[in-house]
Amino acid sequence: MPETWDYTLYIPNDLRAVTICRRTLRLILTMHGLIGLVDTAELLATELVSNAVRHTKGPAALRVRRSPEGVVWIGAWDTDPEPPEPPRPLEQTGEAEAGRGLGLVMSCADYWGWQPSARFGNRGKYVWCELAAA
Repeated sequence: MPETWDYTLYIPNDLRAVTICRRTLRLILTMHGLIGLVDTAELLATELVSNAVRHTKGPAALRVRRSPEGVVWIGAWDTDPEPPEPPRPLEQTGEAEAGRGLGLVMSCADYWGWQPSARFGNRGKYVWCELAAA
């Protein structure tokens, strides 16, 4: 049975926090022997956290956990309880930077979704994805 763990990094509404989340995630996965997931996980976390910071005014959080089944769950919490915009397939976004984030998550993750959640006493949501640790 794989080792389970759960980390949460609370961040301010500041785009510089995206880099801090990405580097922290790299460290977590490396320390737990999951170096093979680092590049994909960093890409997905960057998209999720940057959306949380860019589209809301409050604080945000990156949460990373590993389930007993070995799945790595990556979620970005933000203060907006509204669901995210539905992702557009990458082939429909072309070279545009805007609107690609969740399409990228949808293409690279095994599963993704969103759920209502409350942190800091605020209503909000987690947008999350899962990667199987091979």
